[in-house]
Amino acid sequence: MDDVLERVREELRVHVDAQTQESGQRFFKEEVRLYGVKTAAVSAIARKSLVEIRAAGKAEVFALCEILWQSGYLEESFIACEWAYAFREEYVPNDFPVFERWVSHYVSNWAQCDTLCNHTIGSFIDAHPDYIDSLKLWARSQNRWMRRAAAVTLIIPARHGRFLQDVFAIADTLLLDGDDLVQKGYGWMLKAASEAHRDEVFDYVMRHKAVMPRTALRYAVEKMPPNLRASAMAK
Repeated sequence: MDDVLERVREELRVHVDAQTQESGQRFFKEEVRLYGVKTAAVSAIARKSLVEIRAAGKAEVFALCEILWQSGYLEESFIACEWAYAFREEYVPNDFPVFERWVSHYVSNWAQCDTLCNHTIGSFIDAHPDYIDSLKLWARSQNRWMRRAAAVTLIIPARHGRFLQDVFAIADTLLLDGDDLVQKGYGWMLKAASEAHRDEVFDYVMRHKAVMPRTALRYAVEKMPPNLRASAMAK
């Protein structure tokens, strides 16, 4: 399968866009390793290569994903996420330690965190909700990306009305977190939950607004009606 990875990397090199390469770093506070390939091109490369390797099975593809993560390149991590997500109907409990390792060992910026968690790990939690307790442990991690991951993993399930009490439990743990990217992550989680449970999320925000960082607060009420947003943001 090494030849597949080499072809993927050659495709990435061929699709390097000078403007994307130059502007990509502006989206991150930390140094990011990237080719400079537009997102649509990365997705196309991921889909094309997946057709070739899917028959090898989940275990083999996950092993290739590990190698892509190890490279440190942003675009390679995105391809790993797409490949892993393609096997969501086959997720089993033993996959969780793999996903946890990817977060704790390889994720080094918000884009990697959100791409992996929103779909791959979020789908796993939807299928295996017992593992939500593990997310609550992530929320107490010293690793900022583990803490953000605890929240953003629930974005899509929360948007569909699931796991509301767990959303609040994770928000409780992260409430006073001093990291702005963690604040944005749990604020986004609350915003997603508000799409199905507006009144409950509004009540939660109002109970905690005196101590909730303004960054998290703004994210949490972003989709609420103007009068509710004004009440929440009022000092």
